[in-house]
Amino acid sequence: MNHLDIADYVVFFIYFIAIAGYGYYIYHKKKTTSNSAKDFFLAEGSLTWWAIGASLIASNISAEHFIGMSGSGFALGLAIASYEWMAAATLIIVAIFIIPVYLKNKIFTMPQFLSKRYNDQVSTIMAVFWLLVYVFVNLTSIIYLGALAISSISPISFEWSIVGLTIFSMVVTLGGMKVIGYTDVIQVLVLIFGGLITTYLALSLLSREYGFGEDIFKGLSILRKEAPDHFHMIFDSSDKYYKELPGLSVLIGGMLINNLAYWGCNQYIVQRALGADLNTARKGILFAAFLKLLVPVIAVLPGIVMYVLHNKGLFITEMSDGGVLKPDHAYPTLMNLLPAGLKGVAFAALTAAIVASLAGKANSISTIFSLDIYKKYFNKTASDKKMVNVGRWAVVISMLVAAIVTPSLKSLDQAYQFIQEYVGFISPGVLAIFLLGFYWKRTTTAAAMTGALITIPLSTVLKFLPVWTNGAFPDYPFLDRMAIDFVVIVILMIVISLSRPQKIANENAIEVDTSMFKISTSFAIGSILIMGILTALYTVFW
Repeated sequence: MNHLDIADYVVFFIYFIAIAGYGYYIYHKKKTTSNSAKDFFLAEGSLTWWAIGASLIASNISAEHFIGMSGSGFALGLAIASYEWMAAATLIIVAIFIIPVYLKNKIFTMPQFLSKRYNDQVSTIMAVFWLLVYVFVNLTSIIYLGALAISSISPISFEWSIVGLTIFSMVVTLGGMKVIGYTDVIQVLVLIFGGLITTYLALSLLSREYGFGEDIFKGLSILRKEAPDHFHMIFDSSDKYYKELPGLSVLIGGMLINNLAYWGCNQYIVQRALGADLNTARKGILFAAFLKLLVPVIAVLPGIVMYVLHNKGLFITEMSDGGVLKPDHAYPTLMNLLPAGLKGVAFAALTAAIVASLAGKANSISTIFSLDIYKKYFNKTASDKKMVNVGRWAVVISMLVAAIVTPSLKSLDQAYQFIQEYVGFISPGVLAIFLLGFYWKRTTTAAAMTGALITIPLSTVLKFLPVWTNGAFPDYPFLDRMAIDFVVIVILMIVISLSRPQKIANENAIEVDTSMFKISTSFAIGSILIMGILTALYTVFW
């Protein structure tokens, strides 16, 4: 089953040439004579709103969406779409209340904000942490899951998949943010087009199996009829998957904290908008929010289709590993059913998602290392040309290190779920430090340091205390633990700031005024439309 025909190779080759050729064209067309560091790291002023929006989605979507979310669609249904649909609402909040603060204060990296608002110690601690997480968690997990996916649907081995993804991503990343931003437009078109084709063929297959021909609308009605329990967005406490998606926490609790930290305080996401003017950045983020609404269609629905077909007695062997049902096999199994040529399109879509996400994270690694570590501590007088070269070397070294470490993840039973939960240990603290730093001038450096240092220990206690106390302490769902962690850290930071007031020097203050939050009529209309769609979706599928 895991083979590609000549037509598939031709389609993939066309995709590869298109990305490489367009990237080369953009690099030379928009190359500046000054070789500016800001231009390399941020593509300052050269990304259009549609490039920003596409790049945001391309950096976000990777193998875990196609493989992991389809697997979750198979297991628990449409409810997993909350990660995507609530992200669309979060992006609107970020565009209105967070991006203006960065742009007004000329913030280019997240550690730079911490240095400006607090001090270099807080900034450096977080910079080193982010670099370690980006290299040893983000890059390795994306390469690992991507290589697993590619090796499961093609004759390319796991090891050679790692090599290919690493090299391809390096080529895209070394051109700088402009090349990444504009090639991401093609990457997003490919991954959405390929994903929609896969979803269309899955629904057609389902309709055909039930004797209705290739009618996708019949396929959708069959899904609702055969798997009604897979079309609920909110689980109550009696549901077996409540711990993964705990009721209203997916709307107003831990999910919001997780999304705000990811979309508003995350270098490889925020970086796309930092080189643009506010109006362009907001339009790009709004465009990304609209694209987010589409992701469950291409990532979750195929998993539900495979669930119904599996219950009908199909693909029993393909969905099992050693006799154990493996929901994450849903998407690869479906892709292996695609006809020649179209499988190449789906294969290109999967590769596009992986490479774009790797390129975005590698660029952020080079940005943080170059601006917040190298220039600050090793060469304060480094020229722009030197900074760009250091950034490129940071890309190469980080990608090589991640590629070498990646095979060790094979020892993890469920790598993605494990990584997501433990990376989430830091999100509440990061969000508390940033939000209080934005909007409360009395927040002290001591409070920020406390928030940074306590978030991981507190998350650890909340996770393991039920085990240590033999169940005497409640075993909270992951998202609820994040919410508790966030509230406790905010309270501690407020108490510390009030008990040890620190006068912030004018040069360290963050400029915030109400005029920054005014939005255009077009942005307001787009935001209302997105919120209206989300309200309708949650009303229908509650």
